[in-house]
Amino acid sequence: MKLWSKSFNDNAPIPGEFAFCVPDAAAHVALSNNRNPDLHWEDAPAETRSFVLICHDRDVPSKGDDVNQEGREVPASLPRVDFFHWVLVDIPPGLTSIAAGSHSDGVIARGKPGPEATGGTATAGGLRHGINDYTGWFAGDADMKGDYYGYDGPCPPWNDALLHHYVFTLYALDLDRLPLEGTFTGTQVREAIQGHVLAQASLTGTYTLNPKLAKASAA
Repeated sequence: MKLWSKSFNDNAPIPGEFAFCVPDAAAHVALSNNRNPDLHWEDAPAETRSFVLICHDRDVPSKGDDVNQEGREVPASLPRVDFFHWVLVDIPPGLTSIAAGSHSDGVIARGKPGPEATGGTATAGGLRHGINDYTGWFAGDADMKGDYYGYDGPCPPWNDALLHHYVFTLYALDLDRLPLEGTFTGTQVREAIQGHVLAQASLTGTYTLNPKLAKASAA
């Protein structure tokens, strides 16, 4: 099975329009277009009954003591954990692409509604979004807290010494519908698909808000 995007190449930088935040000279970061990238896939097993899509950042600091603090840096040596950016389930077997901006187009305070996901097309009925990890990140922010369904793009710490990697993984399943109801997370989806994956394919994009890293990666 193959997975690719016209928005960015595998192991290449993700353009700012597909991020939650972009660099800002005065404030370090500014909100961005936050559009989901386009995705395309082929060569799924003939027995596929549905797909699941998960996007996670594998490089999130395991401790937040230094995150976005003036005069400090998040060391590259700090242990890292996963942060889910997109959880989409019950993708029908006949669907082979997702259009750019069809599931997210702009930052929505308190999160986009869910779990139902139309994807902007008449053929996408039945898809469901899980909540991403901005739900927990903004839980203590009175202006932003809420359930963040669907895609919300990269916004790594602007003082992180490590380049972040965003892994989009498509799973072909032997299930018509994932046995999860209501609000569910990326971790719960990973657990629910165990023993039901026929094939999988991944695409990785990179992103940073650290000006030093951005300059180095562009050189």
